Amino acid sequence: MTELTELTAVRLVEGYRKGEFSPVDAVRAALRRAGAIQPAVNAFVRLDEEAALARAAESAERWRRGEPAGLVDGVPVSVKDILLMRGGPTLRGSRTVSASGAWDEDAPSVARLREHGAVFLGRTTTPEFGWKGVTDSPVSGVTRNPYDLSRTSGGSSGGSAAAVALGAGPLSLGTDGGGSVRIPGSFCGIFALKPTYGRVPLYPASAFGTLAHVGPMARDAADAALMMDVISCPDTRDWSGLGPPAGSYAEGLGVGVRGLRVAYSPSLGGQVAVRPEVAAAVRRGVEGLAALGAYVEEADPDFTDPVEAFHVLWFSGAARVTQRLGPRQRELLDPGLREIVGLGERFSALDYLAAVDVRMEMGRRMGRFHDTYDVLVTPTMPITAFEAGVEVPGGSGLRRWTGWTPFTYPFNMTQQPAATVPVGVDSGGLPVGLQVVGARHADAVVLRTAHALYAAGIAGVAPPRA
Repeated sequence: MTELTELTAVRLVEGYRKGEFSPVDAVRAALRRAGAIQPAVNAFVRLDEEAALARAAESAERWRRGEPAGLVDGVPVSVKDILLMRGGPTLRGSRTVSASGAWDEDAPSVARLREHGAVFLGRTTTPEFGWKGVTDSPVSGVTRNPYDLSRTSGGSSGGSAAAVALGAGPLSLGTDGGGSVRIPGSFCGIFALKPTYGRVPLYPASAFGTLAHVGPMARDAADAALMMDVISCPDTRDWSGLGPPAGSYAEGLGVGVRGLRVAYSPSLGGQVAVRPEVAAAVRRGVEGLAALGAYVEEADPDFTDPVEAFHVLWFSGAARVTQRLGPRQRELLDPGLREIVGLGERFSALDYLAAVDVRMEMGRRMGRFHDTYDVLVTPTMPITAFEAGVEVPGGSGLRRWTGWTPFTYPFNMTQQPAATVPVGVDSGGLPVGLQVVGARHADAVVLRTAHALYAAGIAGVAPPRA
């Protein structure tokens, strides 16, 4: 039943309810697919076939009785190897993390999925501590793009994006501190959402502080909305988490975009050089929103590139996450990570607070911007996927991953919801992403905007043949 790997989570649940197939069928198919893609793509750190099939059998019995445990009972799900999941180690892509220990606690989002009957296939790859926008690590090596194995999957949730794109489970949990679900989502042709900060609880707290979000990676916006209905519940372990959402994200998808006020910023006011094929695909997506009844106007958000302030926050977080390590352990780190740790250790408390001032001012400006516009639309990335195994594109002259991700990290600083939607491919067949950014707490608006693009056939790309 390999065709089951092509179905969305929404469709799987419908099939279970109607008795068309069982969770055991779907999980077996997803595991076979994961095993088949792993040698070439390297999307997983670990697959747990025995546990997954046991949970699938339990789910099948619940469906047989007409008593599903929750919204995603029996749906195959993968989890980025940054988030705690009981029953095995969370190595976070680092040789400095010991696999020994009890490993008996779930992160909040993992716990909610478990309560709703999700079947965990395994753990997906990440760069060390999720520090960069591509996915390679001392633990797992290089993760490759499903559309071209010579290219990067993006990162830091690159394993999750590749797994979803290739049918190894329709849902995955990723994390996003500067674009880490949106970058690989764009490069791998899937949907990914960075929710409003605190909308999905996080524990343990990230060393990167309030830049770090947890979000769904999925086949489409409807699947992500279903997943958000599961993982958005408060958890007392996250003191900065938000209260319950106002309603169901899935139920609000059908509202559409007629009358929605859309600001289209093709280059953030000329600050970003966008590859022409990317710009053309995104513009076609924006024209699609206008055809669906949205009011579209070219308008740029009122901020300059905050990369220096972001670096202070990000590099300080890297220094914090490795602070416990001795000299010998530091030698085990990814050399790029070791470099930014050294930079982060030199910043003062005043440097950090000055960077916080920058993000607060950006937040104020974006709040005013959304008094006029419901959503901001930009390219997700100015480029498509480049060569695998490097932090920056060859010949670019760039030093760090932030040099080619100017559309993503600003909205981690402002804590706004932002999603990537696939809207085409370039001449080499590599996916292009369109980014939808909403006001803080307007996650439902972002999801319904993206869903309207899918429903109209504007979003979505042909699956990879890998």
